[in-house]
Amino acid sequence: MRMVFAHEAEHASQWAAISSIAAKLGMMPETLRKWVRRAETDQGLRPGLTTTERERLKELERENRELRRANEILT
Repeated sequence: MRMVFAHEAEHASQWAAISSIAAKLGMMPETLRKWVRRAETDQGLRPGLTTTERERLKELERENRELRRANEILT
């Protein structure tokens, strides 16, 4: 991801930079694009939930399911 950010100006678009770097790393460009988008969100450059917020939301949803199951058993 840092390579994309560092070399973005050398390419016509961010996608061109992602494609070029992904090829050099032997990975699919779409995978790298998703990582770049997640990094941009985590840095506040894009709207959306950060990785930390997303993990916390999953944790709360899991806890909520467990509490609902326990509540059903008790009632």
